[in-house]
Amino acid sequence: ARSLDDLLDDLEAKAQTPLLLVLDGVTDPHNLGACLRVADGAGAHAVIAPKDHAAGINATVAKVASGAAETVPYFMVTNLARSLRELQERGVWVVGTSDAASDSVYAADFRGPTALVLGAEGPGMRALTTKTCDQLVHIPMAGAVESLNVSVASGVCLFEAARQRAHSLVSTGRNS
Repeated sequence: ARSLDDLLDDLEAKAQTPLLLVLDGVTDPHNLGACLRVADGAGAHAVIAPKDHAAGINATVAKVASGAAETVPYFMVTNLARSLRELQERGVWVVGTSDAASDSVYAADFRGPTALVLGAEGPGMRALTTKTCDQLVHIPMAGAVESLNVSVASGVCLFEAARQRAHSLVSTGRNS
């Protein structure tokens, strides 16, 4: 797909339900590579990030992604909040992650068109990104640490969405 709109049009034409990963402020190439790898494994259709305050695809990203940099479309958008609003206009439910959220990721409904938004470690999502989300969820944490690495958090969220969608991971016979 040449653009995010083209990708969404293609998914609509194939009657596929979009699952998108949105990264707000992830600047570490190792994290981006790992996020692309997780997105590929969970069956996400694309990864979206702002042009500013984000890592681009480079050799480090490609190495860490283990091939996913070639298989998962990566769209860098000029204005992330506007792009999220455009997704909402197309019927995509925008779910952000926040330690302060009252809803658990396991209580959210990811069966419809979904964009999962994760912020950088430390600062999290920017305020405008957070305000634009339809719903905020947290990952329940049992131990002493307060948060997970963004790629691990992406994996938890994307694979929960895949589980809810009865993703065909089991039937393909593929193991990680």
